[in-house]
Amino acid sequence: MFTAAAALALLGGSLAGCAAVPDSEAASSSQSPKVSEAPAPEMPADLTGEWMSTNSGSEDSYQSATIDSGSIKINWVSDGGNTKALYWAGSYEAPTESGVYSWDSQNDTEKTSGAMLASSDPIKTFSYNDKVISYDVSAMGVTKTVTLERK
Repeated sequence: MFTAAAALALLGGSLAGCAAVPDSEAASSSQSPKVSEAPAPEMPADLTGEWMSTNSGSEDSYQSATIDSGSIKINWVSDGGNTKALYWAGSYEAPTESGVYSWDSQNDTEKTSGAMLASSDPIKTFSYNDKVISYDVSAMGVTKTVTLERK
């Protein structure tokens, strides 16, 4: 753990090192200034692609998601991937900045209204942080936060 004493020791060492520059080095360094390169700005995350739940507790039963340029589709998956049932079909808004991100997805009721295991929520909030998408799933009075990672 970083303590105040360690910070002072590092700061003191840095200052002492600066004071001990010989005149010849100081003169040469003032003639050729160093150009520091600015770090490249972080780009917003690209969430398009295939995602799979990581906290289902089962290898044979989980949720998988597909995100494309304007939509997100989530399926319940069982039988080791042989059976799929629609859970969510909705809108997707890509991040415009890097870092933590969330969006409210509008339910595409034309797709979900006939699906027995689909959510009837009009809006579902999705969050993205540290390469993980999360959202709440409610069924039979129980709510669980599902986490997805890229396949």
